[in-house]
Amino acid sequence: SQPERERMFHRGPGLNLTSGQYTAPFAGYYTFSTTLYIACREPRRKRQGCRGSRLRVLICVQSCCQHNSHLESVSQLENSSDLFTISVTGTLYLQAGQYASVFVDNTAGSPLTVQGGSDFSAVLLGV
Repeated sequence: SQPERERMFHRGPGLNLTSGQYTAPFAGYYTFSTTLYIACREPRRKRQGCRGSRLRVLICVQSCCQHNSHLESVSQLENSSDLFTISVTGTLYLQAGQYASVFVDNTAGSPLTVQGGSDFSAVLLGV
C-alpha cells in the first residue's frame, strides 16, 4: 500500500500510524523490531545530561508489559551524549485482533524525545 508520509513504507492492514499500534490480521508468530533514536533534553543548568540513567524500551502485546507478552532492551546511558540509539528485536505470538506497540520507560528524570528516523516493524513468520 502507499505510505502515508514521504520516506515511509508499510504494507498490509495491521499498522495504525495514528495510534502507533500493529494489530495482527491473523493469529501467528510475528517478528517485531524497533530502533529508536532518543534525544535527552536535560536543562542546561544541570549539565549532567542523562548519564547514569537507565533507559528501557519494550514491545508489548495489548499494552501488557509483563510475563511472556513483551520484548525488552535495557541500556545504561553512560556517555555524555544527548542522543542515544536503542533497539529491540524478537518474536511474539499474537492472536488475530491483538495489537503490539512500543513503550519507553524513562528513569532519566529528564524529558526524552523520540527523533525522526526511528522505526517499528512487524512481519508474520507463520501461523
